This record gives sequence, C-alpha cells and structure tokens, in this order.
Amino acid sequence: MATAEFAVAIPAVALVLVLSLSAVMTVLDQVRCVDAARAAARAVARGDDTSAARMVGGRLAPPGAGIDIRRGMELVEVEVRGSPAPALRWLGERAVPRGRAVAQVELDASGQAAQP
Repeated sequence: MATAEFAVAIPAVALVLVLSLSAVMTVLDQVRCVDAARAAARAVARGDDTSAARMVGGRLAPPGAGIDIRRGMELVEVEVRGSPAPALRWLGERAVPRGRAVAQVELDASGQAAQP
C-alpha cells in the first residue's frame, strides 16, 4: 500500500520543486531587469547614446531580454523585459520579469540637456 502513495507523491514533490525553482529564477530575473533599466536610464540621462546605454543594460539584463529606451526633453524612460521561465509560461504575462526606470536628463554647464 505504501508503494502506491510513494508513486503518487514523488511526481507531486517534483512538480512543486520545479515550480519553486522557476519562481526563484523569475524573481532573480526581475531584479536583473530592474538593475538593467536603472543603469541604462542613468547612461542616457547623462548624455550617452542609446546604443551605449543598451550595451550597459544588456550586460546586467537576463539573457534574451529586450530593452526599450524612450528619451524625451526632460525624462528618459527605459523598460527591460525578460522572458518567463519555461515552467511558468502557462501564467502568461504575469510571469514575465520586467523592470522600468525613469531618469531626469542631466543638464550641462550651459543649462542645455546633454546630447548623445
């Protein structure tokens, strides 16, 4: 009788383990996305061009993440979007790690916005 319960319990434990590890990976990717967005926003705000900021953010972002940079006259918005862990793809958009950062464009000595 104990063998039947054991045969049912092992797959359930394995499923919980896989889902737990996937959730931890997603949280770590979330932190990496936020860090990448902040670094890229800072780079653009201080006057770096967007390609240099993408490289800065790309080093910190999880593999395969997309970086979207929008620069206005006063603000820079950066959004970094990763991909969900394979075991959590069934959750859809809720499992996608993402980070967003906004930075104010820095002014040079003459009071003009720093140009890339």
